[in-house]
Order: sequence, then C-alpha cells, then structure tokens
Amino acid sequence: MKKQALPLPVDVRLMHITATVLFMACGAMLAAALGWWLLRHPVFAIGGIVVQGDVAHNSAATLRANVAPRLAGNFFTVDLQQAREAFEAVPWVRQAVVRRQFPNRLRVELQEHQPEALWGADSESRLVNTFGEVFEANPGDVEQDDMPRLVGPDGAAAQVLAMYRGLKPQLAKLDLGIEQVVLSGRGGWSVHLDSGATVELGRGTPDEVMARSERFARTLTQVTAKYGRRPEALVTADLRHTDGYAVKLRGVTTTGTQGN
Repeated sequence: MKKQALPLPVDVRLMHITATVLFMACGAMLAAALGWWLLRHPVFAIGGIVVQGDVAHNSAATLRANVAPRLAGNFFTVDLQQAREAFEAVPWVRQAVVRRQFPNRLRVELQEHQPEALWGADSESRLVNTFGEVFEANPGDVEQDDMPRLVGPDGAAAQVLAMYRGLKPQLAKLDLGIEQVVLSGRGGWSVHLDSGATVELGRGTPDEVMARSERFARTLTQVTAKYGRRPEALVTADLRHTDGYAVKLRGVTTTGTQGN
C-alpha cells in the first residue's frame, strides 16, 4: 500500500505563503516602478503631431500650433477625446480622428466642412455644409457668387438645404437660379431668384411644397408666353392657392392664374 503524504508542517506552509506574498508584492512594486518610468521618461513626451486628410483651409503647421498648447500628458496619458475636441474647435474642421503613434506622436485624420450654402441673415458669417450642419467660418474663404443663402429657425438647416436641393433642378429648367430659400417660423416657404423674382411656396409637408413648385415650373413658360414674355420676366408668384397659382410679370398689368 502507498503511504499517504504527510501534511506540511504549519511553519513550512506559512513560509510558502509568505514567500508568495513577498513575490507578488515585489512584482507589483516593479510594475509600479516601470509605470512611473514610462510616465516620466522624456522619450514618451508628445514630440509631434502628424496631420492627414483635409487641410484646404488650415495648414498642418497652423493646426499643430493651435492644438498643441491644449494637450496635457505624454504618449500614455494624453486624453484623446480632449485632443479630438481641440482639433474640432478649429475653424473649418468638421471631424477629427486622433490616434497614438508609438513612441511619442499623435496621428490625426481630419475631415473639413464642405460648404454648400450661406446660413442666416446677410450679416451672419455662418455656413451650411453638405451634411446640412451649420458651422462658423469666414465667408471670405469661399467663393460666394454661386452659393445660395438659406434662412430658417435654429436647427432647421438640414431641412432648408433639402428643400433647396429639390427646387434647384426644377427652376434650372426655366433658366432661373436660386439666391435664397427662406423657411419662416410659422412654416411658410419662399424663394428669391437670381432674376429678382420672389416665389411664395406656402406651408405644408415637403412633398406638398415640392408638388406645387413642380406644377409651377412645368407650366410657367406657357403662362408667360400668353403675354409675350419669358420666365425671367417673373416678378412674383404665389403658389399658396389650392387650384393654381398667381403671377405678376414685368411689363404686364394683368395678374395671370394657372389652374391644374
């Protein structure tokens, strides 16, 4: 028969436990020392910021100069969220993705705002990007000649931009360009054309407004031709009628109404 192993004496077991605890404590102290060294060693201080992506309105040097003073910590401790917010606070920057690049750099991928329209009153310097987002910028940095102005309540930029995009091809068929699209606080739509004319589109869902404007664009040439005029002779148009629309033409005293 096999002899059963005798249990270790209590003092031996205590020595084993003590040795294990001491070993773990030494390991923890070494890890802490290594961590302290990593946090303090100058080789890991942020030594550069690599900027990639859209930099049409901000040079990489300008971006680094604006953002670097706002960064705290080294490669391991720098707050990437804070760094991202610092880059996105720079004019024209829409989105920034910040990553660490070992051993002491940050790599930033930027996306700039792509302006599609001016926003607000003539005195304002805000723009609307292709996502329908409003951002602050110097309008002098963009070509404004072909850029429309959109006006509406706060938070409605995407809605007004969508309306502009829908109306533009309809009116382009008449060789009429859009200078301004306005959404009033009560939900009424109006359009100011490059010919100087104003078109009142009225209220309703986007589909209802677009249906009225499509009917107007489809039939305006016929209406103006009755008076020997072309669409650019339009002064005002009122589409807020259920059975048609009313127009005023340059050089014509009679107001014409077109039914469905």
